[in-house]
Amino acid sequence: MSRVTPFDLVFASVADERFPAIQDSLAKSGANPLDRDRFVLDQLVTGFLREQVPDEGAEEAVAEHLALLHHAYLFWAAGQPTTVLTRPVAGALLSGPAAPSGEVSSARYIQFPERLVWGETDPGAPHEPLDGVFTHTLAGGGLAVLAIFGFHPTRMGFSVVAAEGPRPAGLARQDGSGLFAPVLPGGAAAGLFSITGPEELIELAARAQAADPTTGKEQAAR
Repeated sequence: MSRVTPFDLVFASVADERFPAIQDSLAKSGANPLDRDRFVLDQLVTGFLREQVPDEGAEEAVAEHLALLHHAYLFWAAGQPTTVLTRPVAGALLSGPAAPSGEVSSARYIQFPERLVWGETDPGAPHEPLDGVFTHTLAGGGLAVLAIFGFHPTRMGFSVVAAEGPRPAGLARQDGSGLFAPVLPGGAAAGLFSITGPEELIELAARAQAADPTTGKEQAAR
């Protein structure tokens, strides 16, 4: 049985009603949807964003909601392609050597096995499990990634962490531990993995895009 995604929870009930108008508005203005700065200047996008952000929302909250809305819109416009990684595939890409980036022509959501990958969404905050990542290619090259942590259909809200840029070359941790090695106590014995920074998040997305399609399941649009 497929798991509910953050898009299902937040946008499924409104996307088909609101996003086509945004799509038309962006097309009329000649804005590239991949350009987040142009995206947020659209009047319909601004109105939708105001509905999402609490009245007392801080600048950080606005940035997080904008990142989520932008990724969700691109995901919807691409037909909602969702890759569901099996545990063996996810374990191999997290513990194995870096593979070439997968060729991805559109936005997608890559869902990881539950409670396999963990990370801090803020310095010193409790570690939360990664549900998956929204990702798309940047207009100028590189990847835009939005990680969804602490997601559960019964929980009100979840945490997001954004990262974007080229895939890092020669990435290594300063402490000498392997990329994605667990930092949680007992994590190694439990077979867990950790993300320790934005560059690791971009590397994770790049590896996930290259997952073997015969073992990493591709779901049709919902």
